[in-house]
Amino acid sequence: MSDLRARAGEWLAQDPDPDTRAELRAVLDADDDGALADRFGARLEFGTAGLRGELGAGPNRMNRVTVMRAAAGLAACLPPGGRVIVGFDARHGSRRFADDTAAVLSGAGLRPEVFAEPVPTPALAHFTRHFADVVAGVMVTASHNPPRDNGYKVYWADGAQIVPPTDAEISAAIDAVGRVDELPLGDGWPVHGTADLYLDAVSSLRLGFTGGGGLSIVYTPMHGVGRDVLLAAFGRAGFRAPVVVPEQAEPDPDFPTVAFPNPEEPGALDLALALARERGADLVIANDPDADRCAVAVPDADGGWRTLTGDEVGGLLAEHVLRHTTGDDRLIVTTIVSSSLLRAIAAGHGVRFAESLTGFKWIMRAGREPDRLVFGYEEALGYSVGDDRGVLVNDKDGIGAALAVAALAAEARRAGRTLPDLLDDQARRYGLHATAQVSVRADDPSVIAAAMARLREAPPSRLGGRAVESLDDLSRGSDGLPPTDGLRFRLAGGARVVIRPSGTEPKLKCYLEVVGPAGDDVAAARARAAADLDALRADVSAALS
Repeated sequence: MSDLRARAGEWLAQDPDPDTRAELRAVLDADDDGALADRFGARLEFGTAGLRGELGAGPNRMNRVTVMRAAAGLAACLPPGGRVIVGFDARHGSRRFADDTAAVLSGAGLRPEVFAEPVPTPALAHFTRHFADVVAGVMVTASHNPPRDNGYKVYWADGAQIVPPTDAEISAAIDAVGRVDELPLGDGWPVHGTADLYLDAVSSLRLGFTGGGGLSIVYTPMHGVGRDVLLAAFGRAGFRAPVVVPEQAEPDPDFPTVAFPNPEEPGALDLALALARERGADLVIANDPDADRCAVAVPDADGGWRTLTGDEVGGLLAEHVLRHTTGDDRLIVTTIVSSSLLRAIAAGHGVRFAESLTGFKWIMRAGREPDRLVFGYEEALGYSVGDDRGVLVNDKDGIGAALAVAALAAEARRAGRTLPDLLDDQARRYGLHATAQVSVRADDPSVIAAAMARLREAPPSRLGGRAVESLDDLSRGSDGLPPTDGLRFRLAGGARVVIRPSGTEPKLKCYLEVVGPAGDDVAAARARAAADLDALRADVSAALS
């Protein structure tokens, strides 16, 4: 423990933040060995997701020292004099972390530019791609994580998140950084006042933005930074302004109305759905706090509301994009954990299809020349929509997706149809692809590692009453994809289970899919699929317990 106390003393000597210095002094004064080990016994690892973790003192927390070290490591991997765009959300510490990043980059001879106000992540991604002399972008955000967290995403000049080996090179450069109080710091960098370039791009998408035709939409930014940009984008695209949930309209880093600021989580859309019922709305749209994800809910046949899955929205948006684009060089992409429906849609439209590892950093690099990527999605509510020019944001874009959903819903409404009607059409044409998830949270990483090891050593022979026909250990690479920690069980009857550790949260994620003919009675087929998914869910949960 004396070694940890020595590391804490070194940290105190260089930490520029009075709040984290006070926190650490209190830990030392209380002789709280557990709290000290939690902060200094490990460190946040820089990877393809950048950094993400709880705010606080020490190398295992997000703080000014951690951020300045990350910025110095990034600077060491960039060409001298390069231009770097820095954005930030409205979380605790985000603006300070952005300014610290700019100071370190400027002191290292780079040319940082920082947004004047919090911005959505897709705006930062688009700005990074837009300018020919930009060599990287940094977005300070923890996306949909709990209020106590913050994070640090790095984008390369193409406007996509970094992938290996760039992440390892930056991580090694971070390791070589000395004391942050000895880093040269610059000041006086330029500031971006608006997100107009991004707004120009998304509102110009040629995806049937002909107005909503009276479509009534309720929208929530989930206490995040999406509201003003989304409303401006809807106005530029000719849509009636959505009604914003008032309790969640303003950015608030404490996210007071939700237990977890992720539109996938149970209860997160309750306020939006209540307002939609009150207003008799046609559609609910939600962004997560940094507006790179998009959730959708619609009225159901029983007079209630139904939240669509990410796979359902992905299938609908794919066909909408393909109806508004041309050319057999078009490419649509999804991930190994998302529904296999997209492959069937690509075949049905005679366009190219690719499957990637989980994450938009991989989606954006899928396919081959001369593929023209017009749509990519992952089941976790992430979508990038394009037109005949290709996608305009090389990352998931919750605001562009929201516009496309509104256009799709308005188009269906003009034809006397609804989004559930379109889902039934897809089930009849391609077969019913029903998906679900099981998540197991474990704050101790060894629990997750042990569960994966146990499944590799003694995999189940049956799941959900179906025989396991094959098992792919994704850590060895599969289908030409890079290795990743995951297992894919292929089951009798076309069902599938994929299990992997989350890349951003302390949980094990399990992705379930059953596929079968819909026949004339789609409702009955959905009921059968729901029962099959329940059986799979029960067996997978038992296998992980």
